[in-house]
Amino acid sequence: MAIKMKNVVVFVLDLEKAKHFYKEQLKLPLVQESVTMMEFFPGDGPTMGVALAMTDMAKPLAGRHTGITLTVTDIESLCKELTAAGVKFAEPLERSPWGKMAVVKDPDGNQIALVEG
Repeated sequence: MAIKMKNVVVFVLDLEKAKHFYKEQLKLPLVQESVTMMEFFPGDGPTMGVALAMTDMAKPLAGRHTGITLTVTDIESLCKELTAAGVKFAEPLERSPWGKMAVVKDPDGNQIALVEG
């Protein structure tokens, strides 16, 4: 039996605001979208879904730390761009012995870590 990861999903309350954040501000590659969900990162590997929280069970899942970490190049420039665009940070850019990291919040408050790679 083989098991592999298909995707990770972030729940949001406003899909249009989320689309602007993930596609336009973070510049994630959008693979497909519907009226209730978007999927990012093309290819054979895992994707990241952003889904409208439509049920009472899903709504509390919007606006929390997701545990998702994205690797970016030139994190300092990206953080300046995001700050200028009004993106909120849960943790500002920090330098540590292992590298540079920041944590951004999407419009619903979901937290995504960014590390320079």
